[in-house]
Amino acid sequence: MTDRVTLSFSEQGVATIVLSHPPLNIYDLAMRDGLIESITAVRDNPDARSLLIRAEGSNFSAGADLAEFGSASSIFEGRRIRWDRDPWLPLLGLSIPTVVALKGYAVGSGLEIALLCDIRIAATNVVLGLPETKLGMLPAAGGTQTLTRLVGPAAAAPLILTGRNFDADEAAKLGIVSEVTEVAELDKTAEKCAAQLALLKPDIAMKLRRCISASKDLPLHLGLELERRLALNS
Repeated sequence: MTDRVTLSFSEQGVATIVLSHPPLNIYDLAMRDGLIESITAVRDNPDARSLLIRAEGSNFSAGADLAEFGSASSIFEGRRIRWDRDPWLPLLGLSIPTVVALKGYAVGSGLEIALLCDIRIAATNVVLGLPETKLGMLPAAGGTQTLTRLVGPAAAAPLILTGRNFDADEAAKLGIVSEVTEVAELDKTAEKCAAQLALLKPDIAMKLRRCISASKDLPLHLGLELERRLALNS
């Protein structure tokens, strides 16, 4: 791991990744590398049953380190370097359920990481958003796709096109977060959720996640067929 990211495993099989670059947990290249390394370690650990992603300090993540874009020859080159080191596909490729605990700022790449997780739990003080639009950029770490698939085009479009921030109550109404809790209770609530998910049989957890994911793309009759086929093989 790097000094930006730590990884631990509990006896119950809960893997915990902690973003550790306070105060804002800016998502720089070192954090990207740490996340990839940590997610790979979780994938390769046969005893891992669920994953919790949380952060040290008052904020989950205020997004990418914009100063790093200035060090590249162009914005495109800066983006290309980051795409080559993005943890999105490794995170999506995990076979275990994933939980993320959000507090303070969770914007830009910070929100995009969260949107790739199965369950999002937010503190009452969370500030969410994809502000890249205001900077003349696309939220191209998956935000245009994951948010739209989660809440639908009609609800996603105003958030993406304006780049405005939104709070925990609005996120809960839209279904972006599944639970809102007090800041002091956030980590405990998320840990309890991850521990419950770790009790699932690994093959059942993998099949449930596959069915849920497929529902975004498959027609209903094909989704039902997939569900039936996986159930018969359980």
